[in-house]
This record gives sequence, C-alpha cells and structure tokens, in this order.
Amino acid sequence: MKQGPRYYTKPRRRREGKTDYRKRLRLLKSRKTRIVVRNSLKNICVQFVGYDEVGDKILASAISKELIKNYQWEYSTSTTPAAYLTGLLAAKRAKDSGIGEGVLDIGRRIPVKGSKVFAALKGTLDAGIECPHDAKQLPDEDRLLGKHLDGKIMAKVTDIKSKIIGGK
Repeated sequence: MKQGPRYYTKPRRRREGKTDYRKRLRLLKSRKTRIVVRNSLKNICVQFVGYDEVGDKILASAISKELIKNYQWEYSTSTTPAAYLTGLLAAKRAKDSGIGEGVLDIGRRIPVKGSKVFAALKGTLDAGIECPHDAKQLPDEDRLLGKHLDGKIMAKVTDIKSKIIGGK
C-alpha cells in the first residue's frame, strides 16, 4: 500500500469503476436535468434527476416492469421496444411535472449506435423532452417497433405508445 504525505486515496466509487467524476462534473455544469438511463439483464430504468447539494433528487422515473403491470406487455422487458416505451413513459411523467429539457447520462456505458440506451432517448424525444443528441445514434423505426423480434409485437408497441401519450 502506498503511503506518504502527498498520497491521495481516490474516492471509493472511482476505485470501483462505478463513477466517472469528470464526466459527471460536465453534466452537472450544464445545469440541466439529467436523463439517466440504466439497463440490467432484465429491466431498463429511466430517471429524470436534478442536482442538489445534499444528494441528487429523482424528479420522474419509470422502469420497464411497469409495462407488464400497467399496460399488459407480454414480451421481455429488456428489449429495444421496451426501452423505447420506458423512455416514453418516464418522459411523459417528467413533462407532467414541468420538465422540458434534459441531458442524457449513460454512466460508464460505451455509446453504441442503435443501442437500448438510445432507444430510451428516442422515447423521451417523442414525448416532447428536448435533449441534445446525434440523430445517427438513434435506432431506426423498425427496430423501435420490434420488427426484428416478432410480427405481433409491432401492434402491441403502437397500442401501448398511444395509451402512454393519451394518458392511459
């Protein structure tokens, strides 16, 4: 173990590789609400997070499990269409609470063109939230509707999309 008067122990989350503090500082300096998108093996979570000195405040959120409970989703909750619908649902809630713009926070993920993270961003954009982005990164419409998965899923995605935008 290193020691000495000039040795500085890095923060725990930096040592564990969970937080990139330089990237976080740049996002916070924008003074916009962060659109945090995280995906696990089974679910996708989209949160609108505001900065506070005491700790970040979650202003609006949605998790893909809600699609099963509230909208009778019959497919996997970790797919690209589920990410799109989860982003749409979270953005609808954020819009209702007065949030009009944000900046995407994907954490330590590597940005891959057409990934689930950008599908969730497309959902937030379709709900009317403004966010700086590159249109080349967003997945195409067929992928958002689930054409690559199953022919039946497309009708379900459009049905749930209309329910979310219409207000259930």
